[in-house]
Amino acid sequence: MPKAIKVQSEGRTQSSLLNQTSTNSLPKSRSLIQHIAPSRYTAWCLHRSYSSRAAGRQYLISEGRTTEPADSPFPQLPKRSPYYFETGYSIFAKRPTRPFPPPFISYPSGSFSDPLTTHDRPRYRRPKVDGEHLRGLTNGDDAVIIDGQNFLAVNDGVGAWAQKERGHAALWSRLLVHYWAAEAENAFKAAGKENGLKLEDIDPVQYLDKAFERTKGATNAGKDNQIEGTTTVSSAILHHKSQDEPVLLATSLGDCAIMVVRPETKEMTYKSKEDWHWFDCPRQLGTNSPDTPKGNSFCDTVDVQEGDIVLCLSDGVTDNLYEEEITEWAVQSVKKWKAKEKEAADGIVYVARTLMEAAKEIALDPNAGSPYMSRAVDEGLAAEGGKLDDISVVIGIVRRHKD
Repeated sequence: MPKAIKVQSEGRTQSSLLNQTSTNSLPKSRSLIQHIAPSRYTAWCLHRSYSSRAAGRQYLISEGRTTEPADSPFPQLPKRSPYYFETGYSIFAKRPTRPFPPPFISYPSGSFSDPLTTHDRPRYRRPKVDGEHLRGLTNGDDAVIIDGQNFLAVNDGVGAWAQKERGHAALWSRLLVHYWAAEAENAFKAAGKENGLKLEDIDPVQYLDKAFERTKGATNAGKDNQIEGTTTVSSAILHHKSQDEPVLLATSLGDCAIMVVRPETKEMTYKSKEDWHWFDCPRQLGTNSPDTPKGNSFCDTVDVQEGDIVLCLSDGVTDNLYEEEITEWAVQSVKKWKAKEKEAADGIVYVARTLMEAAKEIALDPNAGSPYMSRAVDEGLAAEGGKLDDISVVIGIVRRHKD
C-alpha cells in the first residue's frame, strides 16, 4: 500500500492522505518462479499460522479454509443460494500488527483477585466491538474475511498511519470488514428464509456505506480521542440469477482486486477496476480522505460458472504479479489439485498458498521485474524489484449444493 507523509523512501517520494482532506506485459527477462513451499497444512485444520525468515527478518504467515474458529460465536446462516464458495486463504505480513487498543481488546492484569481481570482462554481474547468478537483476521495492516459460504473480502490499511500517535490502519481495515460482513448478513436475514433476497435487492455499496459509518462511530471519528486510519476495500458476494445461473457481485474502492479465473479456458474473465488519486495513493476510506463508498466505489455484477476461481487480493499480490502470472499460477495449482499430486494435498489452501508464495518471492527480490516497478518507471520514478508489502489472498471456487 502507499503510504507515507511526503517521506523519502529508497530514493523515491511516497504520498498519502494523512495531512490533507500499466502495463500488462510480462518482462522478457522474467519467467514464472518455481513454487517450492512445503505442504505442512493438514486438511482437518480450519486455519494455522507460522513464521518464516528471509534476509534476517521474520515474517508472519497464516492460512486455512475459513477465517473463523471451529467454535465461532457467529451463527451459521441457512443456504442463501444454490451456489456456494469452497474457500481458502493464505496471508503474509511484512511486520507484526500494531496491538489493538482498549476497548477493542482487554488485557489481563497481574492478579486473579482483580475484578477487572480477563481470564478467558486465549482464543476468546480476540478483539471485540459492540460486545461481539471481530470477524475475520488481521494480516499486518490488511484484514481478510470468509463469512459463511457466500461472502469474501480483503481490506488493505494504509501502513503510514503507524507514524501517528493515534494512527491504526489495521484496526480500521478490520472494523470495516467486520461491519461490512455484518451488514450483508443483516440484509439476508431480513429477507427471510422462504423467498430469500432477490439479486436486484442486494446492495454491497449500501452495506459498505453503513459499515463505514459504524467504523467511524467505533473509532470516535471527529473527536479529540479519535483513532486515525484509512483503508482500501474489496468484497465478493456469490448469489444467483436463477437456479442455473450463478452471479458474483464484486465491489471495490482503491487498489485491492477482485478477479475471476476460469480454469477450463485458462483465462481471466473479470478484473475489478483500480482507482487512484495519484501514483501509489489509491482511493481509501477513513481519516481526512474525501472518498466515500457511494461516491467512489465500483460494484459490478459478473456472470460466473461452476468451477470459476474468485480471487480477493490485496495490492501486495497485484504489485508483484502480473495478471498473466496470477492466471497461470491459479490454473496450474488447481490442475495439480485435481490430479491429486502430493504437493497439492491441501486442496484449495494449496491454491491460495501458491499465489501468496509467488507474490512473496517477487516482493523479497530487489532485482525482479514487477507491475509496481513498471508503473513507477512510467511515472518517471527510479524503481527496481518487487514491492515488500502485506500479501493477502482469499479464494472462493464456485460450487453448487448437491441438494
